[in-house]
Amino acid sequence: MKVLGAAAIESLLPIGDCVEVVDMAMRALSLGRVLAPLRTVVPLAGANAMGVMPGAMLAQGVFGTKVLALYPGNAALGLPSHAGVVVLFDARSGKPLAILESNSLTALRTAAASAVATRALARPDSAVLALLGTGHQALWHVPALRGVRPFTRLQLWGRNPGSVARFIQELGPQTGMEVIVCASAREAVHAADVVCTLSGAREPILHGSWLVPGQHVNLVGASVASAREADNEVVRCARFFVDARASAAVQAGEWLQALADGVVTGSHLRGEIGEVLLGQVAGRQTAKDITVYKSLGHTAQDLATAQAVVQRAAGAAGFPNMAW
Repeated sequence: MKVLGAAAIESLLPIGDCVEVVDMAMRALSLGRVLAPLRTVVPLAGANAMGVMPGAMLAQGVFGTKVLALYPGNAALGLPSHAGVVVLFDARSGKPLAILESNSLTALRTAAASAVATRALARPDSAVLALLGTGHQALWHVPALRGVRPFTRLQLWGRNPGSVARFIQELGPQTGMEVIVCASAREAVHAADVVCTLSGAREPILHGSWLVPGQHVNLVGASVASAREADNEVVRCARFFVDARASAAVQAGEWLQALADGVVTGSHLRGEIGEVLLGQVAGRQTAKDITVYKSLGHTAQDLATAQAVVQRAAGAAGFPNMAW
């Protein structure tokens, strides 16, 4: 059984390759080829918790689970708020194949999922990218999104000036890309073609009144029903898509609040991103549409990404066996 840390994961599976792996995983999910009960969160002392995300992709020959320690107070200590592992098994024999460090794997597949949605929903000529939030996840989103759209300008906003400065330093030079630090979230969203919310906010930092026709939004940071990064108007004014209907129905705070307030009805949710990729549901229909992708993260992304890393570690050629 292999044990693969962050450095191995990042070197074995470049972000551009992971985009294709996650694209295939989302198609599999929408085809009903992923077994995935809803994730479980076990409360611990204070605001801390343990999260468990099990699942199986039997057609690809794997099953497994991600186990996370969720410690929001760690940020003040300079430590990650999420720490854990993904355990991958061989579905034919039940043999454990690998244990993989989860932070890098999660950051990799989450950014790849945003890229998949952006490729499917954003205007092809999108050139200005706005990031609301400048943490670790934002760093992964820059190369992921630049791989699917011709961005030449990056507009940043973060609550913490120190975090913004660290982000700029770690980002380094982006050839052909102008980087602008904005004084407010609204300023960052102005004139952007694609907007990504990547914060730990529990109340909206993005307002629908700021959006203009043609924009695409990835809502990434909030992953529980009690938190939302965008207000009701963002949901109402957009063609709204999710990664998985089942998890969105109980965990997507933006969607659930808009429903509870009577701003939208159930039919407003256009579909899963996998259904768009498969041509089963229309994505962007005109250049003036506002599109929103609500990303909660899914075990299918974890399993597919973990399998790709393990195969490459073993010297196997190509990607996971995802021919439908």
